[in-house]
Amino acid sequence: MEFVCPRCQSSTADEFYGPCAACRSALVAKFATEGRVVELAEYEPKMNVTPNAVALKDD
Repeated sequence: MEFVCPRCQSSTADEFYGPCAACRSALVAKFATEGRVVELAEYEPKMNVTPNAVALKDD
C-alpha cells in the first residue's frame, strides 16, 4: 500500500499505515529507554478482611 508518511510527508510503501521506516527508526532512537526493576511491598490484606468461615470450620 502506498501512502504519504504522516510524520515527514514523504511517499512510502508499507503493509500498514504509519510512519515510514526512517521515521520509525528515529522515533525508536529518540524514545528508547532501559527497563527498571520496581520493588513493591508485599501484599497485606486490610484489617476488615476476615478469613472464610468455611475454610476455618473444624470437623
